[in-house]
Amino acid sequence: MRLVQKRSRKTGLPPGTLVHIGEKKPAKVTITAFNYAGARCDELQDLSPNALSPPTDASVTWVDIGGVHNMEVLESLGKQFRLHSLLLEDIANTDQRPKLDDYETCLFLVVKMLSVTDRQDIAVEQVSLVLGPNFVLSFQENGADVFTSVRDRLRGGKGRLRQSGADYLLHALVDAIVDRYFEVLEVLGEKIEALQDLVVSDPNPDTLHQIHSLKRQLMFLRRAVWPLREAANNLSRSESPFLHDSTKVFFRDVYDHVIQIVDTIETLREMVSAGLDIYLSSISYRSNSVMKVLTIITTIFMPLTFIVGIYGMNFEHMPELKWEWGYPLVLGVIAVIAIAMLVLFKRKKWM
Repeated sequence: MRLVQKRSRKTGLPPGTLVHIGEKKPAKVTITAFNYAGARCDELQDLSPNALSPPTDASVTWVDIGGVHNMEVLESLGKQFRLHSLLLEDIANTDQRPKLDDYETCLFLVVKMLSVTDRQDIAVEQVSLVLGPNFVLSFQENGADVFTSVRDRLRGGKGRLRQSGADYLLHALVDAIVDRYFEVLEVLGEKIEALQDLVVSDPNPDTLHQIHSLKRQLMFLRRAVWPLREAANNLSRSESPFLHDSTKVFFRDVYDHVIQIVDTIETLREMVSAGLDIYLSSISYRSNSVMKVLTIITTIFMPLTFIVGIYGMNFEHMPELKWEWGYPLVLGVIAVIAIAMLVLFKRKKWM
């Protein structure tokens, strides 16, 4: 995950110039579409952008585009659905922050889609959603998404999705993305709880690396979700003709979920910071314990070294050197001093 994408290719270009910023993930752009009205639902695969156009009747069309690196496809879709050049520029730039823009012909929403990789890392992908008269366009960086449940609801015809307009379809897509946030937070929460136990029982350099990795993942997560609060709130209060009052209630529910997610992220960040503090305290305690042992050993050997040093000076006139019991006596004095100091340290609870 890159925190900032390279923008050098756009330097000096006029606004609205289509330049892809981000990784080219899919080999080709895939386009699928659903067109439905009540009991009827048609699903089309592998479409050409030239074969698409806004619906002319009361039906609703959802066009899902996988891949935003082909500027010709974006330009063609822009002409077919009358999309503003600045809107297309934002779609091609995958480093956008979540936002809601109100254009004359449509509403434009940028959302970050999260997923957990096989290595239990957090993957972030930008999803751009366009709401127009009876149509929704979804632009993804690749074909993998969280919209399977929405497709199943359209195919099954259950619930109110097939009976509602394009604005409710937009809500269903946003709600699916936000629901995935809870799954990601659950995975992160389990990792953080396991890490807290590890920090106490076995703090080591690998633990510190895990703490740093979690802090980085939470930073990306916060950057992806935090601006979505404003966008979701604006959706629930928008005066756009493309949003009906009956649907705004559902966007208020999405806004409540986003607030809950933001609070959870802040809690997890505090837990990781607390884990780092515990790690540093554990390392400091271990270092102090080692220094304590070394200090005790040094303190015990100081008087012993002093005694040994006196009798190691090799002066000629040292009466104790000629005593028969001089050597055992010195060893006894050394032992008594060492034992006395150990007893003293025990009573003082320094050991």
